[in-house]
Amino acid sequence: MNIARWLLLTAFLIVVGLWPAAAAPVTLAAAGAAAVLATVPAPVWVAVGVIAWLKHKPAPAKTARA
Repeated sequence: MNIARWLLLTAFLIVVGLWPAAAAPVTLAAAGAAAVLATVPAPVWVAVGVIAWLKHKPAPAKTARA
């Protein structure tokens, strides 16, 4: 039982010690993406969204004819 506690403590310290180093690239990538998205004005993003929707909008459902 005592060995299991030491192993759990060791695992916890490894995870807590390595987590900031492992999360740093993800945080930096998210900050970079936010900076790139912030440089483009909102109306441009809206126009891109509308154009994409018009280009890929679903076809109307066909009605059944008897």
